Amino acid sequence: MAHQNEAAGKSGFGSKIGFVLAAAGSAVGLGNIWRFPYLAAKYGGGIFLLIYLILAVTFGFALMLTEIAIGRRTGKSVIGAYSSINKKFSPLGWLAAFVPVIITPYYCVIGGWVLKYLTAFVTGNGTAAAGDGSYFTGFISQTASPSVFFIIFLLLTAVVVVLGVEKGIERISKLLMPLLILLTVGIAVYTLTLDGAADGLKYYLLPNFKGFTGTTFLKTIAAAMGQLFYSMSIAMGIMVTYGSYMRKEDSLEQSVRQIEIFDTAIAFLAGLIIVPAVFVFSGGDQAALKAGPSLMFITLPNVFASMKGGQIVGAAFFMLVALAALTSSISLMETVVSIIMEKAKMKRLPAALITVLICLLLGMLSVLGYSAWDKVTVIGMQFLDFFDFISNNIMMPIVALLTCILIGWVVKPKYIEEEVLVSEKKFSGRLLLSVMIRFVCPVCMIIILLTPFVTDI
Repeated sequence: MAHQNEAAGKSGFGSKIGFVLAAAGSAVGLGNIWRFPYLAAKYGGGIFLLIYLILAVTFGFALMLTEIAIGRRTGKSVIGAYSSINKKFSPLGWLAAFVPVIITPYYCVIGGWVLKYLTAFVTGNGTAAAGDGSYFTGFISQTASPSVFFIIFLLLTAVVVVLGVEKGIERISKLLMPLLILLTVGIAVYTLTLDGAADGLKYYLLPNFKGFTGTTFLKTIAAAMGQLFYSMSIAMGIMVTYGSYMRKEDSLEQSVRQIEIFDTAIAFLAGLIIVPAVFVFSGGDQAALKAGPSLMFITLPNVFASMKGGQIVGAAFFMLVALAALTSSISLMETVVSIIMEKAKMKRLPAALITVLICLLLGMLSVLGYSAWDKVTVIGMQFLDFFDFISNNIMMPIVALLTCILIGWVVKPKYIEEEVLVSEKKFSGRLLLSVMIRFVCPVCMIIILLTPFVTDI
């Protein structure tokens, strides 16, 4: 297999489609299936969707292209990549490296929750999950059961990572991504045939500007930006790592656009499943639409319980969520393993074992934070909420902001353009990249950083 890093003994993706599906698999996760629909429901449906799509093709494109180009040009993991661009920015590489170290453990805990619900629906106990939320709170307040499901999800992730880039990540992505798309389309079509789904579809697709004031507009933009950031795996070191495995002959610009299409399509389809389904169940009750993070684990089981054949639809839905969560957890763990392999000059298996041990220790904090240690908080938050806040609201925007300063003002956008032109005759997104990285993205990052402290988002 030809690859620019072969001489250095670094494995890579064997094909362009393998890279695109793996990177799309990384981007497609709980952010798309769980977070996007509840934010779309909360922030006006069609308005949120419109703003998100505009941001995806501008803001999202520029940041993702930048990170993948950095990885491919340097051929290194996130720590080595930033250091090789500019020694003064080497602390940025370390900061970016810590993001997946913090996210992977609690992400696997949530992945374990999804496996629990999948098990419930597959074994015919899905109706037990419906109700006032006592099933969910009863589950996470235990110690043994959430620990077991967390460890199963963690080990599933580790097995794929241990197999390596081409034999593990690329192969599983080629299998899971088409399956994920088929499941999403199938459940979305079924949901839209239900009585009352048309009103939900209208709310979700048609922007309603009535009552859309300045404050609401700013909150919606901030929420859409935060979601895009979370959904596309930006500023986690993932796209830099995957970029370092990318072949020089494969088109960078085209690959990024394809990843974006996959990512946005899955988020859009997840919204098509969840928003109309909640409308059907609640009769268009606004309170049900604004259920927030609990939408997937509390509201949706009620939706499935009220459907004809809901047990099967529920099993298919949670299988879809489990697959999406797995593709993302694989990319998160691979980023950590890649860093340990590079910095400790270690082989893949021992590096993966060390990563699993770190995930077990930190993940158990998130598990116990809802049970044995539920009285212990960090700045008023339970462990999982704290890890989520510190990574998504603080570290990731700082990483993205400093990346924009490094590429936009220190080495200049020409650094990225040169790498794009290695595999293209022309770079159609040159002006967009320059404007976004130098001016728009830094302002967006500052807004995201300030949002938790000035609004209730």
